[in-house]
Amino acid sequence: MSDLPFDRQSLHAAYASGHDSREVIAEAYQRLAAVGDPGIFLHLVDMGEALAEAAALGPFDPERLPLYGLPFALKDNIDLGGAPTTAGCPAFAYRATRDAAVVANLRRAGAIPIGKTNLDQFATGLVGVRTPYPVPRNALDPAIVPGGSSSGSAVAVAHGIVTFALGTDTAGSGRVPAALNNIVGLKPTLGLLSNTGVVPACRTLDTVSIFALTTEDAHAAFSAAARFDPTDAFARPLAPSPWSAPPPSFRLGVPDAESREFFGDTLQAASFAATLDDLRELGAEIEALDFQPFFEVAALLYEGAWVAERYTVIEALLREQPNAVHPVTRLIIGAAERLSAADAFRGIYRLAELKRRAEPLLARIDYLAVPSIPTFYSLADLEADPIGPNARLGTYTNFVNLMDLAGIAVPTRFRSDGRPGSVTLLAPAGGDGRLAGLAAALHRRSAPTLGATGRPLPESLSQPPEAGPDEIALAVVGAHMSGLPLNPELTRRGARFLETARTAPCYRLWALPGGPPARPGLVRTANGGAAIALEIWAMPKAGLADFMAGVPQPLAIGTLTLDDGRTVKGFLAEDTATEGARDITVSGGWRAFLETERTATGSVPLAG
Repeated sequence: MSDLPFDRQSLHAAYASGHDSREVIAEAYQRLAAVGDPGIFLHLVDMGEALAEAAALGPFDPERLPLYGLPFALKDNIDLGGAPTTAGCPAFAYRATRDAAVVANLRRAGAIPIGKTNLDQFATGLVGVRTPYPVPRNALDPAIVPGGSSSGSAVAVAHGIVTFALGTDTAGSGRVPAALNNIVGLKPTLGLLSNTGVVPACRTLDTVSIFALTTEDAHAAFSAAARFDPTDAFARPLAPSPWSAPPPSFRLGVPDAESREFFGDTLQAASFAATLDDLRELGAEIEALDFQPFFEVAALLYEGAWVAERYTVIEALLREQPNAVHPVTRLIIGAAERLSAADAFRGIYRLAELKRRAEPLLARIDYLAVPSIPTFYSLADLEADPIGPNARLGTYTNFVNLMDLAGIAVPTRFRSDGRPGSVTLLAPAGGDGRLAGLAAALHRRSAPTLGATGRPLPESLSQPPEAGPDEIALAVVGAHMSGLPLNPELTRRGARFLETARTAPCYRLWALPGGPPARPGLVRTANGGAAIALEIWAMPKAGLADFMAGVPQPLAIGTLTLDDGRTVKGFLAEDTATEGARDITVSGGWRAFLETERTATGSVPLAG
């Protein structure tokens, strides 16, 4: 067990071959002892209790228990029944009588908690050093800050002590520590993970987050934890979006040259540029965006009235025991005493204005990609200036929750100086599954080692995505394909990419007259047909009727036969569509036809 990576795939393979989950739990405690960092955990579950919980799982059954035997840790602002919750402040501490809702969900799925991890006090910070306890050491370089506020959780995962760990994220606390420790940090859509049993920072903006060595593990934990909780007033009755493969072509928004800020760190700038090259290889069409509206949103988080949300959590403590609060935390949260109700409303109005300004930018793209952090800071930097570096670490994170975006920080190629690379992928609320698929593809392409373990990324065994019970598989052959003009008609209705495929060799493809945009028509034929390339998307059934109402003649939705014998609903054209149309069957598909036309004429045709 000592050489076994603690990712879900490796552990479940070990269990399938006869290993006992108690071996893994015992190994987790041994690994923690070997690391020798007293700052990672603030409370450990008694090993005997953890071993008993592992024994109670029964025979290995990943269908019944998808997280069977996976050790995990949780940030010490999240309740674990019977254990203290400190939020990084001994004077605030209380003993939890029950598990937080997300912890209970994870345990029901077979995961086993081993302890509670250190944090920036009251989850206020991105550096990981604002704690009265020993500061966790960055898993890769102890001279660098570990990142916060979920410092201990990220370091525990990076060392391979646990398979995954829970953090929280309001301003970037689930993403910055991931970037600094070469791991994945999944920040879900707000409201998908319950905050019942979580000490709030900003209640309207908080979410539990998940750290893991791989995107697959983070998404598996997220899927198990995501259950609607009616007792959480900010929970949203949304089903978590299933895992989706990245489409062959997608529109990726990135900060333009004037918006990119690395505070003089040229290696970080080069790392981000290299990551964009990798994303291009995965199908990204890069669109540079003016990020000023996003940065103005970010400024509201600590410079505006949202700091008053933090004040509501510790108001009594600040009044009665001010010295119990870390001096930097006290300075930041105490600023709320100068704010009024009018300031709060002005902040709400300003946020609405900025979100409206950003809407046209977001409408043009499928994903955003930003540096997870703009640069690195050392412990010495924070001793010299405890506030400035922290603020700069939030350059690309502070706006995300205010704008209700889903996000995931994923490791990329190491920089030339050996420090980890990381990029954060963002999508509108509900896009968690789409983000996971792209993040996994990017992580695999970058092929870094897992955290600080030195172990390589395991081979992926992820099953191809399928349409869920509330979705229908829909084949598209033309302008609705990924990266083409009408694809937003799918994505804005929540459709997600499943796979590329080809028809059976009994269809002809025609470039139809009219446009823009140019469209093809797929016609079934008794002879002279060919296999035509297409894409299959999962369309929510709730949006299908509205989508079909917009399909113009001579196009229609019918049943297509694929070259492997499957049938799928998709676009077909009436026989009359061929009148005045151009037969382009020889191209083998619409995308190949467009590329041929581009090569021949230097432009994409507007009409068939």
